[in-house]
Amino acid sequence: MCIRNYAKMKKISVDLGDNSYNIHIGKRFFPEFNFKQFNKSKYAIITDSFINDDIIGPGYSKILKNRLDEQGLESKIFSFEYGEESKIPETAIELGRKLARNKFDRNSMIIALGGGVVGDMAGWLASFYLRGIDYIQIPTTLIAQADSSIGGKTGVDIPEGKNLFGAFYQPQAVIIDTYLLSSLGKEKIMNGLGEVIKYGVTLDKNLFNYLEGNIKNFVRDDIFLDYVVRKCCKIKASVVEKDEKEGEYRKVLNYGHTIGHAIEVAENYKIMHGDCVSLGMLYEGKLANELGFFSDEDLERQNKIIDHFSFMPSYNYKLDIDKILKFMKRDKKSKSEEIYFVFPIEIGRVREENGKVAFPLDEKIIRKFLKD
Repeated sequence: MCIRNYAKMKKISVDLGDNSYNIHIGKRFFPEFNFKQFNKSKYAIITDSFINDDIIGPGYSKILKNRLDEQGLESKIFSFEYGEESKIPETAIELGRKLARNKFDRNSMIIALGGGVVGDMAGWLASFYLRGIDYIQIPTTLIAQADSSIGGKTGVDIPEGKNLFGAFYQPQAVIIDTYLLSSLGKEKIMNGLGEVIKYGVTLDKNLFNYLEGNIKNFVRDDIFLDYVVRKCCKIKASVVEKDEKEGEYRKVLNYGHTIGHAIEVAENYKIMHGDCVSLGMLYEGKLANELGFFSDEDLERQNKIIDHFSFMPSYNYKLDIDKILKFMKRDKKSKSEEIYFVFPIEIGRVREENGKVAFPLDEKIIRKFLKD
């Protein structure tokens, strides 16, 4: 690893006043990053069993610890079992107890090293340990690099729903090295593209057009992955700057998630998050079409992209309508059991009315739609 790769690193600013931070993004700069700049006494590397395994997994946690050692910084690795099933309060509490036993204090920092589950878990832990300590995100999956590591949403799941225990807690930095994606299989790359497609459909037609133009050669194309990660980071940063804590506008990022999250919980997380988002966009795009918001042509374009960029169709999924409605009502975006949706009106734009981007629908309408 050479210094010239570190020099090629770019910064994207997330301007949130006192909560502002930079997204450092590039390729092959991760082992050169200067962690001394955070001026912390001790660093807790929170990761999962896949990232921490240098035989089965990529062993990135050892690389990170070696880098911290080289800079004379004290650190310790804390790992939990890989998978969404581990993203529960009990795991976070056990990690917090380990931090306490190892004398991590208010001048310590948590480093979230992994995919979306690790980022959500470590961020939530940082938000409540000692009433809040600093953390940074080093995402290692496409779905985390392009979406979940940015914006300060942290949380864990409970049986009643996904991310129902959580907090808005911004990191001190997000460090994105797209070279880390090289350890991912095709399935996980395609899973991450579910969130990328969402950005194109709702907020950026140029991104969507780029996906259409690269529909045949993408999974191991470095230029493609670098472009979509940078593009999504810029879009997400812009949205979060306008609405840090999801008062309204940030809800635009929930397209595909109202039904997608419900499927994810109903299936006990056996279907990956990005694929659930793809499923959700198929349903919610069709719903927008039937309500007269989304044209047949744009719906077909969306569905064609999803078909090419997702493993989702192989699930041949059949909805349990009662179960899906139950979890949609429990979703954190619902109000008084009203179910809210984001409706695209054309590629790159969503319905907006009186400052609103999410709109409730009567349960009878939703039930009939799902049944049909």
